[in-house]
Amino acid sequence: MQQSSPVSPGQNEIIRFPQVAPFVSRRNYISQSLSGKEVLGGAHIVSSGPLLGSKTLGPCEGYDTVMGSSEEDLPLANVESSKRPRIQSEDLGVSLVKDSSSDDLSLSVGPLHGPLQFWHFRFEASWLLESSCEVEVERLWSSSVGMIPERLLVRSVLIHSLTSAPTTKQIARQQRTDCLISLFFEIFASSWNAAPLSYIEQRLFTSLPGIRIAMAIHGAWILFTLMSIWCVESKYMVYNTTSKIVPGKLNVHLVAHTHDDVGWLKTVDQYYVGSNNSIQGACVQNVLDSIVPALLADKNRKFIYVEQAFFQRWWRDQSETVQEIVKQLINSGQLELINGGMCMHDEAAPHYIDMIDQTTLGHRFIKQEFNITPRIGWQIDPFGHSAVQAYLLSAEVGFDSLFFARIDYQDRAKRKDEKSLEVVWRGSKSLGSSAQIFAGAFPENYEPPNNFYYEVNDDSPIVQDDMELFDYNVPERVNEFVAAALSQANITQTNHVMWTMGTDFKYQYAHTWFRQMDKFIHYVNQDGRVNALYSTPSIYTDAKYATNKAWPLKTDDYFPYADRINAYWTGYFTSRPALKGYVRTMSAYYLAARQLEFFKGKSKSGPNTDYLADALALAQHHDAVSGTSKQHVANDYAKRLSIGYEKAAKVVETSLASITRSSSKTDSGSPVTKFQQCLLLNISYCPASEVDLSNGKNLVVVVYNPLGWKREDIVRIPVIDENVIVKDHGGNEIKSQLLPLQKASLAIRNYYSMAYLGKSPSVTPKYWLAFSASAPPLGFNTYFISSRKRKETTIAATSKNHVVYGSKGKQKDVIKVGPGNLKLVYSANQPKLIGYISSRNMIKESVRQSYSFYSGATDKQQASGAYIFRPNGTYSTKPDDQASFTVLRGPILDEVHQRINSWIYQVTRVYKDKEYAEFEFTVGPIPINDGIGKEVVTQISTPMKTNKTFYTDSSGRDFLERIRDYRKDWTLDVNQPVAGNYYPINLGMYMKDDNKELSVLVDRSVGGASIKDGQLELMLHRRLLQDDGRGVAEALNETVCVLNKCSGLTVVGKYYLKIDPLGEGAKWRRSFGQEIYSPFLLAFTEQEGNGWTNSHISSFSGMDPSYVLPDNVAMITLEELNDGKVLLRFAHLYEVEEDKDLSVMASVQLKKIFAHKKIIKVTEMSLSANQRRAEMEKKRLVWKVEGSSEEAPEVVRGGPVDPVTLVVELAPMEIRTFVIDFE
Repeated sequence: MQQSSPVSPGQNEIIRFPQVAPFVSRRNYISQSLSGKEVLGGAHIVSSGPLLGSKTLGPCEGYDTVMGSSEEDLPLANVESSKRPRIQSEDLGVSLVKDSSSDDLSLSVGPLHGPLQFWHFRFEASWLLESSCEVEVERLWSSSVGMIPERLLVRSVLIHSLTSAPTTKQIARQQRTDCLISLFFEIFASSWNAAPLSYIEQRLFTSLPGIRIAMAIHGAWILFTLMSIWCVESKYMVYNTTSKIVPGKLNVHLVAHTHDDVGWLKTVDQYYVGSNNSIQGACVQNVLDSIVPALLADKNRKFIYVEQAFFQRWWRDQSETVQEIVKQLINSGQLELINGGMCMHDEAAPHYIDMIDQTTLGHRFIKQEFNITPRIGWQIDPFGHSAVQAYLLSAEVGFDSLFFARIDYQDRAKRKDEKSLEVVWRGSKSLGSSAQIFAGAFPENYEPPNNFYYEVNDDSPIVQDDMELFDYNVPERVNEFVAAALSQANITQTNHVMWTMGTDFKYQYAHTWFRQMDKFIHYVNQDGRVNALYSTPSIYTDAKYATNKAWPLKTDDYFPYADRINAYWTGYFTSRPALKGYVRTMSAYYLAARQLEFFKGKSKSGPNTDYLADALALAQHHDAVSGTSKQHVANDYAKRLSIGYEKAAKVVETSLASITRSSSKTDSGSPVTKFQQCLLLNISYCPASEVDLSNGKNLVVVVYNPLGWKREDIVRIPVIDENVIVKDHGGNEIKSQLLPLQKASLAIRNYYSMAYLGKSPSVTPKYWLAFSASAPPLGFNTYFISSRKRKETTIAATSKNHVVYGSKGKQKDVIKVGPGNLKLVYSANQPKLIGYISSRNMIKESVRQSYSFYSGATDKQQASGAYIFRPNGTYSTKPDDQASFTVLRGPILDEVHQRINSWIYQVTRVYKDKEYAEFEFTVGPIPINDGIGKEVVTQISTPMKTNKTFYTDSSGRDFLERIRDYRKDWTLDVNQPVAGNYYPINLGMYMKDDNKELSVLVDRSVGGASIKDGQLELMLHRRLLQDDGRGVAEALNETVCVLNKCSGLTVVGKYYLKIDPLGEGAKWRRSFGQEIYSPFLLAFTEQEGNGWTNSHISSFSGMDPSYVLPDNVAMITLEELNDGKVLLRFAHLYEVEEDKDLSVMASVQLKKIFAHKKIIKVTEMSLSANQRRAEMEKKRLVWKVEGSSEEAPEVVRGGPVDPVTLVVELAPMEIRTFVIDFE
């Protein structure tokens, strides 16, 4: 789409600054010099009331007169808003005054008060006058000049009259004589520090009649009454835009909107201010500035806005009076805030907790500022749509409907034929009709019909309705409008259709859109065949609901999405895997940091988690975590996350210092403990643990558990010496294990620490120290690492033949790895995984794991790129001269190190007390010197008979059945047998046969498939050489540079494998899935001697020490709000019938959760916490479903919370949100 240029200040239709009014000939200049010696303090401008007389005047000639000093600019400089003076309204009064006895007009300037300085004011307005233009111009000037104090410097006054053009004679019109007098008045201090008006304050001046605007500019109040006057003979057209819904007619709902990506081709900041326009001419500030006066010009006009990340920035920039005007527009329904999240999040790559958090952040602001709750879901640009979006992020937040654009082209074609683009969507089999939503897919996209685009420089034909000019086209344009409306009506049920009048970054000059829509509404409704009206999705939804119609039922989701043949948008499920991993890591950290922030008490002035909240919210955008932005924009998202982490890390460190500090044990004068953390453990880098302990110091490790149940896991940290032992907080030495740090890990550590930190590590660790740590729910335990010679039996070592056994024995044909119940079996001749044995579950299965890559297509018609996955052949990875195989054994875990080739390295871990295998992959730099882009996958292959069926999660919640080469809603025409069977994976995927089920869980969002029976496939990394033609205009070729030398990005990640008896896999997927999402949080400090336990708290639980959450419940939010209340969310982790023991009603005792506080009030809220749950349910629209003669079966949900017992019930898949008041 063509991008328009940002609008310059002052580009109004009639009133213009002198330098942008070429249509006005300047006929006369009258010079009047006024000297000003003192700096102006402030101004109060008032135009009082409609200046209407009773005379009927004759015509006068239009002219333009500039009065005042010469037009050269005086020196002005922008001043930061915080440094601008606050001006009182009584400082200076300037009024256009009409004498009631003589009808004379004059410009009255009142006295100055006070020594305020540095102020600049532009005033531009219009008046309706009923006397000769020439007389009024002269009278206005002569009577005003004498009243202006010498201390003011008047730069110029522009007064001109304009004559409007006649309208068509065939269509009814209003004729009148019309002469508009506009006053351009500029007063400013002769100072370099003068502060100009904001752009929106300038744009609020409009020439349309009958609008009254009240504004405060830098503290000065200005009231404008904008009118037109009767002066010269002209023909003036008044467009009738008052149309409402007309029963029995086709109603065309014109929904004016803009779609503003919070980052894509430009960063979020660049989009907001309109910089870097060589990439894209887009300025969101212009959009919002332009919308306000356009809506004020006609009370029938309407507009919707979505992205709160932009709106909130803009809102903070506005004066109080502009904010008041916007509130009035919102309250009147002219401006509607829909969706309401900080961004329009993606629906494939984000985790459901992140989707909730970013939506809550936006909804909270809207509720606080405007006391409204958004009604409509508006996910018009994400590339496919998840079931979780439908039932959780729409129905459970209180939306009445959900609209979107991107569904598969084959699905769209069938739905058009069947008139089923609009459906009732039940996305959850557990919550059923209680969480259904009316959902509509647009006929094509989220843009207007073809030939109805009206941004500046768009080439759609305007409505040219002046018959005295060439190209008069009203009949043609009306006919085209009606034809487009009828065409859409033929694929839509009921007599209501929606036109999405806008697209990306439109309405930068809103008047160009509204002028044409005004005309269409006027002329189309005069034509009478259809009814056109300004509308919003809320009005449209209410109209659909009022028809009392039954709608088709939709279950499952809208993945995968293809916009045409051979163009499946399944590549972005994996694109930018490092960013995806970073987002997931920060999401977990944010959850834990808010918990610790609550335990300490949220600081109003100190560090907090707000910046990380904002950064994470932006990262959920459908061009952020999706991996579909330009590289410099992806860098910007990562930078914001990094800054947010640094600020949140201070919260964590100060909170832990406060909690561990014992008031009874610690001297009040003792220094506060300083903790450190290690974000780069994934590259074996942790300065806090890489310390010399030979001097007698102890390394103190605080292990915090953000989960609601007690937990035990393996902690691994790098150390520089093998002579270390680990003790618990009771002083007992615990079992630990050293694993040599491999060369591959050291190479990544050295390269990426230089790339990220700009410096090489000062020391080189020799080992990973592994030990088993436990922590209470929402609490921590403390461990101490000190220097002492270890027993050799605890040190894992390697042998010459690269295969290590813990005991003496002969090498066999197979190698069994694993110190506990689980054994992985490898072939010794060709060291590959060949088997899986679980003695506990009595499972023995042939399992093979391999790597391969797809060659990315470079076809000009459709290449593989950031969005699109289009493979051009599959290639197995072949071992090269760097291939190796090493087994490390020990008492806690065994590790298998495999160098697959020069750019793939894998470590497989089997733990003594765990029933799963952990695979850590290192992929990259992917070679491209052969000119082939590569999409790297790993396959888990078994002889299981899975009948083309497998299961993938929906945004980390429900699991959906997938069948290869099949779609439930239509007969699939298979043209991409690989890409067309890929689905987004956030939590994991599994397959099953008659006896068992094999599950794979992931540590970030990836793409996954089952291309063959008995096989699961994950795409781990992508590096491509062609753009896929979807707008980003950049190949997905991520590189990392050190000292001006760049190489392809290397990605380190993990996935996990487990095989269970049939029906028993859900327990592991759900419980361990939470552990993957919320790992232990580690904090380090050093301590002299052994005195920590004497001066600090070494074990802590934020809950009653005797209480844990049920196994089927997770606490997904614990956050102290700014008013001291607490936001709390619990999620039931299981679906109905998913597990025989845990798919049941669960109960949580709030008194046990908050054992250290007294609860005085518990209020259940909607999911986004912006309205009471009971109020939301009362307002919920109940939609009828086709083929359902009876009401849907009632869904069981948790009951109200008893104010005495304070027990919360949760039904399967239910998430409940509360606001807690404490004493």
